[in-house]
This record gives sequence, structure tokens and C-alpha cells, in this order.
Amino acid sequence: MNLLIVESPGKINKLKEILGSGWNIKASYGHIRDLPSNELGITDNFEPNYIVIPGKEKVVKELQEAVKQADTIYLATDPDREGEAIAWHLKELLNLSNYKRVTYTSITKQAVLDSINNARTINMALVKAQEARRVLDRFVGFSTTPSLRNALSEQVSAGRVQSPAVRLVVEKERAIRSFRVTQHYGVEALFDEVDNVQDGWKATWKTDNFLEPGQEYILDKTVAENIAKIRSLEVLEYEESENKKAPPAPFTTSTLQQAASQKLKLTPKNTMAIAQRLYEAGVITYMRTDSPNLSDEAYAEIQSYALEHNLPVADERRVWKSKDGSQEAHEAIRPTDITVEDLEANEEEQQLYKLIRERALACVLKDAVYFRKQAKLKGLIEAKEVLFEAKGSLLTDKGWQVIYNDDEEIEESNPIPQLKIGSIIIIQTTNVTTKQTKAPSRYTQATLIRELEKKGIGRPATYASILSNILDKDYIREDDKNKLSATALGEKLLDALYDNFSFIDLDFTKDMEQELDDIAENKSTYQDLVSKTHKILTEEIDAYQAKTAIPCPKCNKPLKHLKGTSDNTGKPYDFFVCESCNTSFNNSNGKPIERTQNITEFTCVKCGANLVHLQGKNKENKPYDFFTCSNKECDATYNNIDGKPVEKPSENKGKMTDYTCKKCGSKLVERPTKTGGIWFPCSNRDCDGKYWAKDDGTPNFDNKPTKKSTTIKAKRK
Repeated sequence: MNLLIVESPGKINKLKEILGSGWNIKASYGHIRDLPSNELGITDNFEPNYIVIPGKEKVVKELQEAVKQADTIYLATDPDREGEAIAWHLKELLNLSNYKRVTYTSITKQAVLDSINNARTINMALVKAQEARRVLDRFVGFSTTPSLRNALSEQVSAGRVQSPAVRLVVEKERAIRSFRVTQHYGVEALFDEVDNVQDGWKATWKTDNFLEPGQEYILDKTVAENIAKIRSLEVLEYEESENKKAPPAPFTTSTLQQAASQKLKLTPKNTMAIAQRLYEAGVITYMRTDSPNLSDEAYAEIQSYALEHNLPVADERRVWKSKDGSQEAHEAIRPTDITVEDLEANEEEQQLYKLIRERALACVLKDAVYFRKQAKLKGLIEAKEVLFEAKGSLLTDKGWQVIYNDDEEIEESNPIPQLKIGSIIIIQTTNVTTKQTKAPSRYTQATLIRELEKKGIGRPATYASILSNILDKDYIREDDKNKLSATALGEKLLDALYDNFSFIDLDFTKDMEQELDDIAENKSTYQDLVSKTHKILTEEIDAYQAKTAIPCPKCNKPLKHLKGTSDNTGKPYDFFVCESCNTSFNNSNGKPIERTQNITEFTCVKCGANLVHLQGKNKENKPYDFFTCSNKECDATYNNIDGKPVEKPSENKGKMTDYTCKKCGSKLVERPTKTGGIWFPCSNRDCDGKYWAKDDGTPNFDNKPTKKSTTIKAKRK
């Protein structure tokens, strides 16, 4: 029996159709190991300490059982750095000494079988590049967050790429805020018939030689009014030309996200989710790619299809230049079968497929052709030369535009007649035009992605998650017109990062992306990049803490400032805590005032403050022994179970049971679900164990992950 391990369960049904019997196909459900969430997880020698991702234990067990029954094991995770890293984690975790690494960029019979016949070993350079990215992201996020939260008294966090993305939006917002409208003037000349050509063409005054030093616009209306008195102009230049416009390249990850946003009003996150389903259904090639070019085979197939359908095929094949820093391991996004026009799928899936198909088909077609005319005209006013310019355009051959419209603005037609150089033409009428400068436009998700790519920040495959992240954290917001604006929190965070941390510098972030590429290409090493960046970051954090920290009145170590609103009670809290000597302080106008309670090492799950252990007898001489929160604004109390605080059960929180958690052995709590059922979470707040109930009301310790399958199918004619 052969075992094929993929990332997504959505691919399994399609692969079973292709491979048939003799194959067992299992999914890892994405990453199987990662750094721990509650600690840095990186040694002093910069070695990552990976753990099985909580909740993946069941998946690991199933994979281990499948490995025991397999003769040959194929690791078929996605064909990118993340996929290569997942394959390596599977190899390490499952202790595979005899494995085969296979990759394919489309789930078709030919592509899958070819990949199996050309299996290889894991590319450790790609693994190290992904590992460096993950470790650097952890260093930035995990290391800077405590200092930023302390200094800002906000639940903020920084990111190696997310923070530069926030910076772009904040700086745009501030440019809009500081913008002042400038009213300026121009002149438009309309012409009567010339050599029996109908009237209606126009020319615009070129203001350059009338501007004062440092001026961009004509601010004095009387100057424009004087120009408008000119009644005739001499033809200085006249040109006719045939201009060709090539089709846009097939989609990369970035351009697909941009086009889907503009044409289909899809967010990048939704676009990538839909594209993932199309890929898993086998109808498009892999959707994470920087390459704008098709493979030779695909180009030939699409070209042949276009010829068969009498489309205007280009005489020569085009090759598009990739952007600097592109990773071109895969071809551009395209249909796996260009003859498939329609899908049995939902509306969004159909629309995105149609967009991908038309863009791929357009790339083999002829250029669109425009007939352009351009004239430069001269007049005089008070012996000073006045220049006018006229431009006109007419589409004479649609070419690729019979298939695809890229929505770029085409210059409006202006029926300029044939003009003779040196001839004098009479102006029919002139208009003084009044214009106002416009504030910079806010980014949309599509234009922010374009700017990130232009500046070399991040990689296209990460843009959707970056935008989702900074929107969810309320650093930026999106209005009903899809415009992005910075929030006060986003601006506050950025101000804290400016001049303090290198990763907020756009060039620094861009250069780091290149260094990650160098690791992938064996031009540099993981240790070199990670150690260098860690040194810079450590020095910057130390300097920032020295600048912003408030010392503990007891031990002089930096205090941690906790401020926010309790998720459970809705009550605000604002206090200081010293993690060195376990002392908490009230906040009095920004100064720590010591509390009189004895503080324990346990922290409140509601607000994060340290807990106080209370023991004694009440007025009725009844003993009490429990924990309460040291934050006076928080009303959390806890039972004392074996010397540790355990949340008190209530009607909403459920009741303690005698069932024990299979992960840690603690007792389970019976709680109601919103639909009237019950479930069993672990009472140990450090354990993530949770179990659904069986029909008999007992915990189901064999919870199984939900499996989803695609219903996308090609409609064959």
C-alpha cells in the first residue's frame, strides 16, 4: 500500500479519482508542528523548539498508524516554502527514513503521475528559508509585544511585515489629514472646422512657462483669462502613430487578489479561499506563485484553443519580466484545461474561474491597436509664447480585448484633423477651467497589496493574512466603499515603533525578504540572518525599555502595566504588576501605588492580574479558603482545589463532573451549548482539552476532525 500525505483534506477525493486503488491518502490539515504559543520557543543557539500544534494529536496518531501500514510514503504537501517545511516536519515527526517528496502545481492525472515518477528528497534550503521567516516573525512579535504593551497601556503587538503595512496606511492617512485644497486655473481651446473636418476637437494650455518658481499651478485667474483671449494658434508639431497595447500577464497571486478585489469585490482573504477550492477541485493550477509566465505546454494548449475558436492569436509568444525578488518555482495561475468554460460551482467560484481563464486566454492574443494623433500649437500674448497640446486616440483593433478588459483608463477620443506644420488655425471658443487639487486616495485592500509588492514588503502568499490580521486588531479599518483608514490605535502603535525598531523601516524589511530568498537559494545561511537580526532587535528592545519602563518601587525592575476591559465582566482595569517580586500596584495618575494584599504567583484568567489567596473565618465563624483577583475592578473569584485556583462553576459555566481529561487528568466541567446540547471542557485553565457529548450525555473522547470535500466540477460540453 502506498501512502500519500497532502495538506488539505479537500484534495483527497480528487486524488483518489486519479490514483485509484492501492493508495491511502491522508491529510495533515496544514502545519503539524509549530513554535509553542506560550513561550518564545527558541534556544540560545537559535534552534526552534517545535511542538505538535494543540488539537493536532488525533491527526498525528492517524498518520502514524497509516505509516505503519504503508510500503512507500509520498509527502505531497504544497509546492512552496510552507509546503516544503510541512513535508520536513512530517518526516521528522513520523520518523521517516524512507520517503519520497513529490510536488505538482495542478491536480490533474498527468501532473500527479509525473510528480510521483519524478520524486525527490526534501529541499532543506527551502525549509531553512521558511524556518528563518517563522523564527524572525516570532522574535519580532514575541519580543517586542511586552514592551509595547507596557509603554502604551494597550493590547497591541508588532509584526515584521504587518507593522510596515500599518505604516503605509497611517502615513497615507496623515497625508490626507494635512492636505490643503489648492484651486488653480487652465484654458481649453475648442476648434471650428479645419479642411472641412467637423468641429469638436480641443487643445489644452500647457502652463509651464507661466509658472512662478516653486509653483505647480496657475493660481491667478486673470492670467488664465488673458490666455483665453487668444483667437488663433500656429501648428508647431503634428504626429500620427499606431500604438499597440499588449495584454496583461496571466495572474500571479498578487495580481489575482488585486483584480478580484476590483472586478468581483472580493477581499484577498476570500479570493485565496476560493482559489484554494478551485485548485483542490483540479480546475486551476497552484494559486501561490510569483511567476507571470505560463509553461511551454500550457501556452501551446491555450494557443491551439484560441486558433480553433478563430481568436486573434499573436504571431510571437510573449514573456513577462517578473518583479524583483520574485519566487518563480511555479508557472502563473491558469485553468488546468482551457476548454472548460463553466463549472458546477457556486457563483463566486464560477466568477473567479472565469476571471482566471479569460486572463490566461488573453495572453496569447494579439495586441490591441490604437491610432493616435498629437499636436503642439503656439500662440502669443504680449510677445510671450503660449503653448497648447492636443491628443486623440481611436481603437482600431481590439486584439486581446475581445476576451478581457483590464479596466485601465483609455485616453478619450479627440477627433484631431490632419494638420500642416506652420499653418494657422482659428479657435472657435475658449474656456477658463477651474480645478482643485485632490487629496491622496486612501488605499483599498487591492491597492495596498500593490504597494506592498511594489516596495518588496512581504510575499504575495502572505498578503491576505497580513490584511486580515491588521483589520482584526483594529489598527486599520475598512469603510463601506472598501477604503482603508488608520485607527487611533494604529497611529499610536506606529508612533511607538518609529525611530525605535528597524523592522518598521521599509527598506530594512525589503532587504530581509531578499536575505530570506538568499537562504532558499543556498547563498546565505539561517544562522547568519537570524543571529544578526536577533542582535539588532535585542539592542533595540533594551533601549526602548530603558526609555519607557516604570521601575518597581520594591525591586527596581520594570513594571508591567495592565490596562483594558475584562472580557467576562466588562469592567475596566488599570494597574501595575512586578513579575520579578510578584507585587502589584494601583495606578495613580501613571504612578504605581503599592497594594496591601499578599499576592500569589497565580494570575486571573479574566484580566491577567495576580490572585490573592484568602483564608480564615467569616462573621458567622464559618471557614473560607479561596482565591480572588487583586485587581479591585475585577470581581473574579476561584475555588481552592489542591492549592490551585479553579474557576467557580455557575449556571453559565456549568458544573464540575467526575470525568477526567484525557490530556492532563484534571476534572471536566459540563457546560451547555448554544443549541441546547452539552460539552465538556477541562477545568485546568492551562489545558485545551474539550469534548463533545455522546447521545447518552457522557464525554466523547474520540472526537474526530470534520472533513470537507469540494463539489466543484468542470462542465464538459
